[in-house]
Amino acid sequence: MSTTKKTNEAAYERIAVPDFDSGKDAAAFVRESIDAFNEESSEAAVARFAASLDRTGREKLFEALLMKEAQEVAALREKRKAIYELADGYSRGEYPYKNRYPEKLYEEELFHLQVELLKLQEWVKRTGARIAIVFEGRDTAGKGGTIGRFTEHLNPRGARIVALPKPTEVELRQWYFQRYVAQLPNPGEICFFDRSWYNRGVVEPVMGFCTQAQTDLFLSEVSYFEKSLVRSGITLIKFWLSISKEEQLRRFRDRQVNPLKRWKLSPVDIASIDKWDDYTRAMQAMFRASDSPEAPWTVILNEDKRRGRLNAIRVLLKSINYDGRDLEKIGAIDPLIVGRAGLLLSDAEETLFSTGAMTNALASGHVASHELAKKTKQDPKEELKRAKRIEKLQAEVKNAMRSKFTANLTKKKNGK
Repeated sequence: MSTTKKTNEAAYERIAVPDFDSGKDAAAFVRESIDAFNEESSEAAVARFAASLDRTGREKLFEALLMKEAQEVAALREKRKAIYELADGYSRGEYPYKNRYPEKLYEEELFHLQVELLKLQEWVKRTGARIAIVFEGRDTAGKGGTIGRFTEHLNPRGARIVALPKPTEVELRQWYFQRYVAQLPNPGEICFFDRSWYNRGVVEPVMGFCTQAQTDLFLSEVSYFEKSLVRSGITLIKFWLSISKEEQLRRFRDRQVNPLKRWKLSPVDIASIDKWDDYTRAMQAMFRASDSPEAPWTVILNEDKRRGRLNAIRVLLKSINYDGRDLEKIGAIDPLIVGRAGLLLSDAEETLFSTGAMTNALASGHVASHELAKKTKQDPKEELKRAKRIEKLQAEVKNAMRSKFTANLTKKKNGK
């Protein structure tokens, strides 16, 4: 060690390093000590802190910090083991996984996938390819958040989000698909549709915004419309993000209490709560009319948003053979939460969708409707508990929504 360095170290008052109960305590000690120096730069603060430690203190601190990292590695290893632990209700057709996807691992995998998305965008720009990605699903299914993870780091000049408002008087008199045709991707562009022409297939008929004749016409035309898009050179990817009724109500409740999400609530949300079965029937009719080899639906169980987002990106990246594609970084698509729409449909009138038929069908492949019904036979006690939870959530959400909109209406009447 040089004489100058020895002199500098001697100039600093020594810091007594205590015994630490945990690695977190050691990390907190380092932060507080460096902050107390009030140096102009991080480099100067670190140098002063290092010079203020004697050999024993350094060894004690190093050991504690090393233990902290080792504990975090062990904790992450345990979380990785638990990622694919099946839920107790899986055999009853409920969401397959017991635990939410860990944030640290999610961020790590999302980073690699977003790098691949940038490769895809560069290829699209260079080749003049056109990609249209449709995101559909019930209210609170996570469409906007999923689109946000796709576009987060893409160049906005070549990635466009399409979220059209309700049609104008002129648009109402046009061919139904006309206003969506105007939003289709140009050469070298990727378009993300946050809801799409499928409003006419699900939302509008359920909420009474169109006639049955208009819906029937749409269902008879949509497959031909999409085939023409594909044959013109557009790559069309269609996602249906699926959630359970219980999860939807939880997310509605979260929007009520979270000021950053409250803007998402609308009077239509209140009405949709009582129309779960109507939405299901409309969804099934839509799938039967529009799930084709040229433009298939990809259904993602999105109870766990992190899993759903990662798998949605993987579906897109695996659908297109762009230059430099790294399949190892992309990873595998989870067959327990991702599948084709045909697996949701039964020959019977009643829906098996909300009873978990998809989960079982995805795990075993396409099976006959009577087999699905057998596989998804519910435990009466568990079903009763679930029904009570849903009933309680539904009452909380509806009462809170009514209070909110009544208060707003009162303010308007009073001119405030």
